[in-house]
Amino acid sequence: MIQAVLFDMDGLLVDSEPFWRKAEKEAFAEIGITLTDADCRETMGYRLNEVVALWQKRKPWTGPSASEVEADILRRVSHYILTEAEPLPGVLRAVDICRKAGMKTAVASSSPMQLIESTVHRFGLTEAFDLLHSAQNEPYGKPHPAVFISAARRLGVPAEACLVLEDSFHGTVAGLAAKMKVIAVPAPEDAGSPRFAAAHLLLKSLEDFSDELLSKLG
Repeated sequence: MIQAVLFDMDGLLVDSEPFWRKAEKEAFAEIGITLTDADCRETMGYRLNEVVALWQKRKPWTGPSASEVEADILRRVSHYILTEAEPLPGVLRAVDICRKAGMKTAVASSSPMQLIESTVHRFGLTEAFDLLHSAQNEPYGKPHPAVFISAARRLGVPAEACLVLEDSFHGTVAGLAAKMKVIAVPAPEDAGSPRFAAAHLLLKSLEDFSDELLSKLG
């Protein structure tokens, strides 16, 4: 029986991926590195420090440190979220369904806690979640399951009694590796990818989420 629902944030609660891509391209351009949208999509679901470390390894630069580049990207994304972000279709209703069903709820995201808190506050969901947890506090980010395992432990719920809602492939893998049920809600451009076939359910949007689905998975 499902006792807790763990929501990813980027691409699920908020369409922040365009903000991340814009911020990453801008920040890396400042140090002479050109990234494409495809480059940025490759690291969807990664922690910020892992994104910077990957590009530092592939395209070494001189000048700012990795931590300085991370801070620049975070500053840019934070600005875009605070000024432009809106909840994706079905988000508020999905959270409400989980709460009314008596489920514990959490945001378990690769994003830094600063962005998680800002997004939840902007959407008026501060009181709707029992826990906000960032993979920045884990030794490994997604697709490692640490962020979901830790969230379940902090909620006091067995992993097998948790449902993960994810948009990214890396996040889907992480949820499955944590031995949790997973509903994948990929972006339209990724919806036809066979990589999401392992998810327990595949939705086009959180507008399709329902208490009937919770019962079915339970």
